[in-house]
Parts: sequence; C-alpha cells; structure tokens
Amino acid sequence: MANMPTPAGPSKFQPPKKGGNNFLYVIVLAGLLVLSYYTFNSDKIQAEKPTEIPINQMLEAGREGEYKSIDIKGSEIIATTEKETSFVAYMNTKDSPDDLGVYEWEGVEVSNANSERTAFWANLLSSWLPIILFFALIVFMAKQLGKGAGNAFSFGKSQARVYDKNMKKKTTFDDVAGMDEAKEDLVEIVDFLKHPKKYTKMGAKIPRGVVLVGNPGTGKTLLARAVAGEADVPFFSISGSEFVEMFVGVGASRVRDLFQKAKNNAPCIIFIDEIDAVGRQRGFGMGGGHDEREQTLNQILTEMDGFENETNVIVMAATNRPDVLDAALMRPGRFDRRVIIDMPNIKERREILNVHIKNKKMAKDADLEVAARQTPGFSGADLENLLNEAAILAAKRDKDEIGSSELSEAVEKIGLGSEKKSRKMSEEEKRITALHELGHALPRKLLPKCTPVHKVSIIPRGMALGVTWSLPEDDVHLHSYTKIKSEICSALGGYAAEEVFFGEVTTGPGSDLEKATQMARNMVTKYGMSADLGPMIFGESSNSFMGREMAGAANYSQDMAYRIDQAVGKILKEAKELATKLILENKALMERMAKDLLVKEEFNKDEFDAYFGPKKKDGKQKEVEGKDNKKKVHKK
Repeated sequence: MANMPTPAGPSKFQPPKKGGNNFLYVIVLAGLLVLSYYTFNSDKIQAEKPTEIPINQMLEAGREGEYKSIDIKGSEIIATTEKETSFVAYMNTKDSPDDLGVYEWEGVEVSNANSERTAFWANLLSSWLPIILFFALIVFMAKQLGKGAGNAFSFGKSQARVYDKNMKKKTTFDDVAGMDEAKEDLVEIVDFLKHPKKYTKMGAKIPRGVVLVGNPGTGKTLLARAVAGEADVPFFSISGSEFVEMFVGVGASRVRDLFQKAKNNAPCIIFIDEIDAVGRQRGFGMGGGHDEREQTLNQILTEMDGFENETNVIVMAATNRPDVLDAALMRPGRFDRRVIIDMPNIKERREILNVHIKNKKMAKDADLEVAARQTPGFSGADLENLLNEAAILAAKRDKDEIGSSELSEAVEKIGLGSEKKSRKMSEEEKRITALHELGHALPRKLLPKCTPVHKVSIIPRGMALGVTWSLPEDDVHLHSYTKIKSEICSALGGYAAEEVFFGEVTTGPGSDLEKATQMARNMVTKYGMSADLGPMIFGESSNSFMGREMAGAANYSQDMAYRIDQAVGKILKEAKELATKLILENKALMERMAKDLLVKEEFNKDEFDAYFGPKKKDGKQKEVEGKDNKKKVHKK
C-alpha cells in the first residue's frame, strides 16, 4: 500500500499562546509564600511584637535616659532599651513629637519615619496585601475552573479529524496498489458523490453505509482516504474508541455532533475506524442495556436511519471483526454494503512493492518478483515494513542501493526473526537440532501436496534453535484432507527424528506438538474430516467474544468430547507413525545431510533438493539417494 499523506489539520488552527499568565502566576506564588510565612511564623511574630505602654510612661523613661533609640511612625513611637527590649506608645492625634519633647532626649538615636505617606503604605502592605493576594488566588482558581468547565462542556463535541478537499496532497485510487475488486465496488460511491442528480433522477439510493472488512494492515483506512480524495469531498475520520468515555451519554452526544457537522458539510464522508469497539452486539455484555457503549451504538443507529434521502453523507467503517457487529448495524439502510479486502496475491504484492520503492534506491540485481513470491500471507503494511528493513540493512552496510541480499535477509528477518549467531550451542545440541529440522524437511519432500522446503537452518532465530522454512509455489486458498495430514506429519517429523536417532525426545518439539494438535483438532471439530465422527461441527466459533462465551454452552455432550479427543489422538498417532516410517527408510541419507548441515549451517532450496537427485520428465523425483531398501524374505 502507498504511504498515506500527512493529514492537514483544520485550516483555522492556532497555536496556543505562551507566557500570557506569567504575571498571574507570580502573584499567586507570592501570595502563597506570604500566607505560608504568616502561618508558620505566627508565634515568632507574636513574640517579637513590642510591649505597649502609656505615652506618659514612655516620655518619663525617655527623659531619664532609659532608651538608646526610638522609631517614630505616624502616631506610633517605638522605643528600644540597651537590653534590646522594645516598647510602643501611641500619641494623641493633636500631639506631635516636637510638642512632647521627644527630640530633646539626650543620647537617643531618633529614626523619624513620621511621614503620612510612609505610614500609609506600611499600613496598606501589612493590612491589605494578604487580602489582595487572597482575591488574586480566587480569581486564578476561578479562571482554571472556567477552563475545566469549558473542557467539560466540550466532552460532547466530536473529536473527529477533518481532512478537507483543499489538502495539498490527496490520496487517490492510483496510490492504492492491488484491491482492484474493492476499488470497483467503491467507484459508484465516488460517482454518486460527484454526480448525485444522475442517481436521484432514476430513483436510485446510494448505500448509506459501507463497511470495509479485512485483516489488519490490508489498507482499509487508506482505501477510505482514496474514496474521499477521488470524490474531492471533506473526510471526517474518527476511531470507534473515541466515542466512548467514562461519563454516560458523552459518546451519544459526540455522535450527534459528528453527524450534524457532516450534514453541514455535505457532500462528505464519515469514516469510523475500528467500529467494532462501539458496534458490538447488544445484550451479551456485563453492563446491562444502559452502559455507555450501547447508548453510543443506539445513537449511531438512529443517526444513520434518520438521514434524509437528499443528504449526500456516506458513512464508511472499517473492522477486522465483522462477526461481532450488531445485526441492526449491518441491516440494509445502514451499513448495507460490505467490501471485503483480502490479503494481496502475488500480483498485488508485486504492485504494492512497486509503490513503496518510489523513494528508495534499488540495485539492478534486486528482483521484486522474487520478493513477492517469498512473501505469501504478507499484508500491505508487512510489505512496506519489508522494504524499510531492507533499506536499514543497506544503510548499515554503507551501500548506496538495496540489493538482492538485503531483500532476502529482510524477508527472513520478518518471517523467521533475527539471527542469533552469538547463542552458543554444544556439538550435541547442534546435531540434535540438525536432525530435528531435517525430520521436518524430509516429509515435505516425500509426501504429496506438502508445501516445498525453502530453507533449512540450524542458526538460532528468535526463540528457536533452528528453522525449516517452507513457501508455497502459488497462492493457496483451499486445503485438502491429504495436504493437512501431510502438514501434520511434517510438524511431527522433528519429534519422530529425535526418537529414531537418540532414543528419546527433548523439549524442542514443544511448539511443533502444539501446532500439530491444533491442526488435528480443527480437522475434527471445524472441517468435518474425521471418518469416525462424520461431517459435523463441534463447539462455538473461536471468534465469539467473551460475553457470548459466558452466556452460551458447549453444543456437544461429554461423551462426544471424549470421542473428539479419541479422533484427534488417532490423527496424530497416524501422522507420527508415517513420519517415523519415512525417517527409518531414509536414515542413512539423513545422517549424511545432517553432517553437511553442521558444516554449512544452512541449506537453501536447491541445495536441499540436490540430495534427492534430478527430477524425471514427468516431474517426479528419482529414487532417493541413500535410501535403505531392504529386501523382504518370505518364508515358505
């Protein structure tokens, strides 16, 4: 898939202003400091307050020379003795220091702050500053609460991103590689948005809702963007999880706001990604019928059903879990068209790779056709990641171009994991790993319809000590009974090889046994491939979500469960016996292959096939070299 262009934000977006409230922060901080000082130093302040005495007593003591200094502040006289003891006395309003003879005291230092202005500011600061700071703090808190209230009131507003038609770079169908059938289904949607009268004149109604169904990474969101780019209309994008909040009713309010904005900007497209987050079936949850998710879903149903016929608003949604969507959401009149987006086939993978190499330098030996063949089951996102890993490898090696070696290593890194050559293994462990992996590879070569071996390696990758990598020659959509049995036999080949060559098994086949058991159980319970139980399906679908699983029960009895286990065990036993038989018949060949593998550490497809000789004209392999063919002696 092509890279999605960087979305342009709303045209009226303004960056937040900085530094606007710095002065207010300073005032509040100063107020807090003053209040803290008065709170924690009240006892000290009280202790330092001068002792109040009558004015006549102070005048008499002053004339007797008991004070060393006095401080006159308005009508207040503060006198300090030699022992640093302070006294305060207050003059009458009609008196002044001159009238009282204060300046005539001998040996007394007089500090005259007896100015009305000084006294005024002193009283103001001491009396009114805490009050002013307190009101400033209230104003600041009210402003912050106002912002919070604004946020609270905006809870019900839609959080959708709007990509308008004036974007510099638009996504079109040319940017979407592959998905030809899906694009064809959406062409008429584009045509309706461009020429609505052509359809309404014929009495036709365009589908109101289109749901895109596909695995993660297949390009559902990209395809929706391409529809908006082709139609040249505004595009409202939101995720299903953005509707639901902890407050009941917020999601429904956001739905109403989103659809109202869409109607005001018609024609347009509303795209809801991961709609299964809010559109799951009702009645199976633990919260009853009044939880936030169900209210949001009900509002979506109401808004989609309430569209006027002439309203050119189309709702598109994407999900990889269509089985859990509510039936009312998928009925005609709401999401009445379903577009399936499959994993890309080999031709589409080649096209996707061509899109993603536009900004990369490729060497002449880098064959994207080979990379496309080596990546069955890769989505568009996986293929983009593949080329990115190849570019990283080329940059690490100081190359100017991406070569075939980087492409091949990137495929292996994504499919198998990174090599861990630093992991040290003993010679015994290496030999066990080599024979184990060859035990997987041998049945793939000898059994019909098995996926061919692409590489056998004993270099540790990820959590595995070795790996047998198989790739299909063509894209496969159906799997027969014979093919699944052969795959199970290959999965158990490592287990059988350890038994044959070492007489016991290790912990290595643990993941192989899990895989083989799951395939065998699916044959019995999902595909009806058991000869003993016949064409029946057992158990609920694995896609059911938790609410339904808790409410439902198994659709078979305990006796049938026992029979299912017996049938699964029978398939596994037969596959293991077949793998053991093949290994015993080719024991000498496997010994020789293991010896070479311990030296080379890896076999590619050609090196592995060379041990089985050239093919005959009919395409079949010649007699296996080194096969243990023992003549049977019949006694008479």
